[in-house]
Parts: sequence; structure tokens; C-alpha cells
Amino acid sequence: MYSKAKIAGHPVHPMLIAYPVAGYTGTLVGLIVYAANGEQFWLNFAIAMNIAGVGGALLAALPGFVDLVFGIPARSPARRTGLMHAGFNIVALGLFGGVLGTYVQHWDGPPRGTTLGLALASGGVLATVIAGFLGWMLVQDHHVGVRLSDAQAAEEWRATTTAEARHRAGPA
Repeated sequence: MYSKAKIAGHPVHPMLIAYPVAGYTGTLVGLIVYAANGEQFWLNFAIAMNIAGVGGALLAALPGFVDLVFGIPARSPARRTGLMHAGFNIVALGLFGGVLGTYVQHWDGPPRGTTLGLALASGGVLATVIAGFLGWMLVQDHHVGVRLSDAQAAEEWRATTTAEARHRAGPA
């Protein structure tokens, strides 16, 4: 299971995930500081970071989708993990889309309350953390995007085949 969206042999999706993570985190931080001091700069900072985060998420989703659909076998444990990873990222994107829709028209003021934005952004960051955990599981546990040697690939196949056979056989 190797990444299908690559540049010079390197998976593209992991290269891009830093942008939505930074944008989403910056959005939440900006909203927290704005809630604390009411300075328009921090609301504008949160809006700018939100635009960067949502844009980065949409960009990172493209190679992620290609890898999920074309790089991970259907009905495999890795596919299930990949679908959960994608699902939590979609939830985060939706929540930060809600934050953007709530605040983008307030770039020049008037000031707006932060309760809804803080709730949506907090939920979005939580969904992003869960998605990141699942994304790392794809690499660490399922070796998605990892180029294995022939010996490693053979061992991986034996371990997976044995585990699937035990699962089909049911409890001992």
C-alpha cells in the first residue's frame, strides 16, 4: 500500500497536512485572544488563519483522496482506518467552514461575539487531532506510504494473512 499521489517518489498528502493543522490552530488561538481582549487584529488574524486552514485542507484532501481510493485495498483494515481519517477531516473542514461563514464578513468590524466560533473551532481542532491520530495509524500500523523492502513486504503479507485468517475463524 503505497501512496499514489507522489512527487519524485514522495507522498504529497503528508507534505500538505501541516497547512490545515497550522491554520486551524491559528484560528482557535486568534479567537481565544480576541475573546480575551476584543482587539480587531485578533479577529482578523483568526479569519486569515481560517481561510488558510480551509484552503490547505481542501488542497491536502485531493492527494489524500487519491491515496485512499487507489492506494489502499478495499475492505482492508487500512481502508477502514483511512475512511475514519477522512471522515474526521471532513467534520473538521465543516466546522471550520462554519467558523469562516460566521466571521468572514466581520473583517472590518463591527466586533462579533466569540461563543459560537470558539465552540466550532474547538470541535474542529479536536476532530483534527483525532484525524491526525488515525492518519499516523495508517503509517505506523498499516504502513501506508511506506516503501517496504521485499523481505519486509513478505513478512507484512504473512502477518496480515495470518491475522485475517484468525479473524475469519472467530474466537478460539
